[in-house]
Amino acid sequence: MALAFVATSLLLAASVNAQSLRDPTLPGQGYAVVTPQNISQQSLVLNSIVNGQHAYAVINNKIVAVGGKVNNGLTVSSIGQDNVTLSDGRKLQLFQSITER
Repeated sequence: MALAFVATSLLLAASVNAQSLRDPTLPGQGYAVVTPQNISQQSLVLNSIVNGQHAYAVINNKIVAVGGKVNNGLTVSSIGQDNVTLSDGRKLQLFQSITER
């Protein structure tokens, strides 16, 4: 009977200790979760350009044509071989390594 009591006590103590341990895979305190809402709305990335009968650009993983809206009311003014001009005068350029052969 005493042995069963000791065994039960040890099992309960182990259970209490296991529940109070912190999961080591969780991020530490003070971490920031990056979500699309946290990313600056002004950061634009020209992913690719498709030239054919009509030119299309992929900006921030969204397909747009000339006159298409990109971000915060910005529109695409022109699409060149390796760049895109926006309505505010900014020019987005493809990486040099993509345009060279």
